[in-house]
Amino acid sequence: MIQRIQTIWLFLAAIATFLSIEFAFYVSPDGGSVSATDNNLIILILSAALGTGILISVFMFKQRKLQIRLVILCALLECLVIFLYMRQTGQYVNGSYTLAAILHPIILVLLFLAIRGIYKDHKLIKDSNRLR
Repeated sequence: MIQRIQTIWLFLAAIATFLSIEFAFYVSPDGGSVSATDNNLIILILSAALGTGILISVFMFKQRKLQIRLVILCALLECLVIFLYMRQTGQYVNGSYTLAAILHPIILVLLFLAIRGIYKDHKLIKDSNRLR
């Protein structure tokens, strides 16, 4: 399990997801901020579900098709979280994105790399079964 590269990508994506819950996505000069913990219950629940889904997918290495589907679902959920964050930032006139906002595109890239690794494993197993 741990020797597979997609496991590393998935663990890094899970860590980045749980870090994104703690740090603010956007801050305003008037003291307002947009983060999962600042009265954004929907974003908090979706982010926690995303991190949990990513961790669950790590242990589904024997069911590669289901693992790919779960990681794709997690990527779509991350897109929804980004959309909700962007919608929340529209409430502010002035402000700036924090450095932690870069975690969300990183999560998407890591999930894409994991999908690619899972697909390569699936193809390798399928080809080796064909040769038997």
